[in-house]
Amino acid sequence: MTHTSSRHNPTVPLTADPRQHPEVFAARFNTGNTDVLAEVYTDDAVFVPEPGSEVTGPALRAANAEFLALGLPIRVSPRHTYVAGDIALLIVDWEIDGTGPKGEPIHLSGTATDVARRDADGYWRYVIDNPFGVA
Repeated sequence: MTHTSSRHNPTVPLTADPRQHPEVFAARFNTGNTDVLAEVYTDDAVFVPEPGSEVTGPALRAANAEFLALGLPIRVSPRHTYVAGDIALLIVDWEIDGTGPKGEPIHLSGTATDVARRDADGYWRYVIDNPFGVA
């Protein structure tokens, strides 16, 4: 079951299946739109843009905007999804690779250790997005 956002991009649905959440994240990331991407997070979510640094609220959106500004797509490859009630632990390999906006080669990759929660509407959103989860 999926949910299409009525606020932003009607072609990028949310999901009621936690195993699909990493793909939803990637599809929304690849729109390049911070508003569309923001919908995959809970209001109280924590994002770890680099090991040892966490951000929330407007700083989370700003940190994601920096990744989106690279103008490159993200590819995800989920390894494991563990679900306990309305909480899921997601282990996901990811990669951003290509030529940046200034012509520089860019290669970012990692194994995310993420926590998602099923919200009251039945759709999964990140509570903790830790893309460098094993670092």
